[in-house]
Amino acid sequence: MSGDSAPPPAMDGLTLSDAVPEAEFSKRVPIKSILGRPDKGAGLSGQKVRIGGWVKTGREAEKGTLAFLQVNDGSSPENLQVLVKSDVYKVSDVVATGTCVHVEGVLQRPPETATQQKIELQVSSVIRVGTVDAAKYPLPKSKARLPLELLRDLVHLRSRTNIISAIARIRNELAYATHTFFQNHGFLYIHTPIITTSDCEGAGEMFQVTTLINDAERLEKELKETPPPSEADLKAAELAVKEKGDAVAQLKAAKASKSEIAAAVSELTKAKENFSKLDERRKLAERFRLHGGIPKKDGKIDYTEDFFARQAFLTVSGQLQVETYACALSSVYTFGPTFRAENSHTSRHLAEFWMVEPEIAFADIQDDMNCAEAYVRFLCQWLLDNCYDDMEFMTKHVDKSALDRLKMVAGSKFEKITYTKAVEILEEAAKVKKFENKVEWGIDLASEHERYLTEEKFKAPVIVYNYPKEIKAFYMKVNEDNKTVAAMDVLVPKVGELIGGSQREENYEVLRQRILDLGLPLEPYEWYLDLRKYGTVEHSGFGLGFERMILFATGVENIRDVIPFPRYPGRADL
Repeated sequence: MSGDSAPPPAMDGLTLSDAVPEAEFSKRVPIKSILGRPDKGAGLSGQKVRIGGWVKTGREAEKGTLAFLQVNDGSSPENLQVLVKSDVYKVSDVVATGTCVHVEGVLQRPPETATQQKIELQVSSVIRVGTVDAAKYPLPKSKARLPLELLRDLVHLRSRTNIISAIARIRNELAYATHTFFQNHGFLYIHTPIITTSDCEGAGEMFQVTTLINDAERLEKELKETPPPSEADLKAAELAVKEKGDAVAQLKAAKASKSEIAAAVSELTKAKENFSKLDERRKLAERFRLHGGIPKKDGKIDYTEDFFARQAFLTVSGQLQVETYACALSSVYTFGPTFRAENSHTSRHLAEFWMVEPEIAFADIQDDMNCAEAYVRFLCQWLLDNCYDDMEFMTKHVDKSALDRLKMVAGSKFEKITYTKAVEILEEAAKVKKFENKVEWGIDLASEHERYLTEEKFKAPVIVYNYPKEIKAFYMKVNEDNKTVAAMDVLVPKVGELIGGSQREENYEVLRQRILDLGLPLEPYEWYLDLRKYGTVEHSGFGLGFERMILFATGVENIRDVIPFPRYPGRADL
């Protein structure tokens, strides 16, 4: 769990630009490749490099003949000190916070009096400058901090702040670690659909995907531009069809030539097409008058007229779909965005969030718990090994316990207790500790209950399993007691529930009855039931809320600050 940086790349006579992979595409070296070395870049003195980044702070010195810049390019929480002389570039144009500089120069050790920096860049040429109007730039200088809630109003610029850029790098490492863990264990990455016709949770809080509203708006516009036909227009068109039909009949009776009859039939066809178009517009106009342009049948919206010819939604989970591949490829996982139309303004809810959802064939609930524990411990250790500088930053500026919490989870054996045991512990605790939510068998554990178990009772991560079936989803395997299901939740300090999972019900009849018992329609789940008809297999899986993992790791309080572009009631910027 060392916080040491990786050793510097072997130079073998090459320049730093030659040795850094990123330089191959952007003709620059990341600042991390300079400052992320054990010697903080001191050993690179004399190297000629090209860097690019944004000025965090800048100041003029020596009567305007020299500029000292603190430059950051997002590769590291650390800034590189850059010196620009007035004979190289106009220093007043590069000192404003937010200015973008792309420069070339020589790395050199600063004077001994400069104790903070081990290396700095003496600029020899300025390639490009993106200037900033300092009076209008909304972000403060590096040492000043805007509250995170105010930064949500600057979602297009907030990634330039120290805290949001650190969160972005931590998020990146956790995503990389996720793929690494599952790929190393033989899982296949499956892309599940974002648009679905199934409700995995059965809660109904889903965003609907439809073109019916767009179609109605387009119809309204068309009817304004081209008014519907009048009764007189329709009668004239209908009369034209009759006349053309009579003409064809007369020609046939007179045994006219084939060409004459063909010409008359062609005229009849055109007349019928014209009448059909006019009648269709009449029907559309009538529909718009009665229903605002939305098609209805038997008093309900007729979704057969919609884009997918049925109701469709944004997915709340890729689990059901990824199960189809687990029942053929054995070990699979999906990792993607999910959506929930829950009108909640709490610090723990988003309308769009990311889920990691593995599914394992030939695995029971014990295997599921073991996989979840190994995965969470792997993520924590990965951050300690690969993102220590950012975690130190979060520990210093956000949550003093962040690093210790990671180390504790990475090195802990998770406690495993049944739901019944958990309730007994909480009922005993409630005799001396006041919980806001009542504790009794059958409740869905609240966050305060989960955090008590992991933070106070066991002081370690806890896995609670075998929950009452009434509070869990239809697809979870019913246990022999017929009261509980083989479900499990992984609880960790700071956030409570991090993972929810279960062994899936593989018995066709039991699963079918569970769907009916919960009042769900069978038709959308026929395909899911087919997996139990044709070669059913014992299988298990879980879902990890990716943003919750970032909350746990960083100590940030609001989930809206750990996703790049937060979506929540009333806000969907960019």
